[in-house]
Amino acid sequence: MYRILIVEDDMIIAKELEGALKQWGYEAKYVSEFNDVITDVVSFDPQLVLLDISLPFFNGYHWCSEIRKISKVPIIFISSMSDNMNIVMAMNMGGDDFISKPFDLNVIVAKIQALLRRTYSFNGTMNVIEHKGVVLNLNDTTIQYKDFKIELTKNEFKIIQILLENVGKAVCRDDIMTRLWESDSYIDDNTLTVNVTRLRKKLSEMGLSDFVKTKKGIGYMVE
Repeated sequence: MYRILIVEDDMIIAKELEGALKQWGYEAKYVSEFNDVITDVVSFDPQLVLLDISLPFFNGYHWCSEIRKISKVPIIFISSMSDNMNIVMAMNMGGDDFISKPFDLNVIVAKIQALLRRTYSFNGTMNVIEHKGVVLNLNDTTIQYKDFKIELTKNEFKIIQILLENVGKAVCRDDIMTRLWESDSYIDDNTLTVNVTRLRKKLSEMGLSDFVKTKKGIGYMVE
């Protein structure tokens, strides 16, 4: 069953789309909080996104750009702003198709089916870990928070990955070093301390100064 996320602030249209897609056997969900759409994208992990242009807080172009930072999921713009300039803009921002409002539900379902057929192969699913707006991309070892995106070293990436996989739990230093050894990285207790310090410095530069906490006598954790 394909998951389809609807980013549309007109609730009548959003519910109509959700109902029609469910009748066709899709798992559909519409966004209700428009100040942080990317959180819904990460948590729902859709195989296709329907995206309006005119939205509260930030427009659809902004969210298309944010989605493209972490995923190649197909995006269909749906908008009454269907002049040539907006259609070209939508495609240039990373959209895969454009449907003008008002639309026929049969047409939109047919376009969705065609785009899903062309895409999967499953190149569009995301491979990320998200926590409190922090997105760790497992494909390219980058970490993103708000407008910041930075690259991590192999050890820094592994450390934060382990902590994010165990949110709310203290991970002991020995367990972290064992995981790092598995990736053929020579690391001892002092090397781990240096790597955690460098990781914290990078996180602090992104506005996450207290993201990785020390649990005395145990190790580290992310709450």
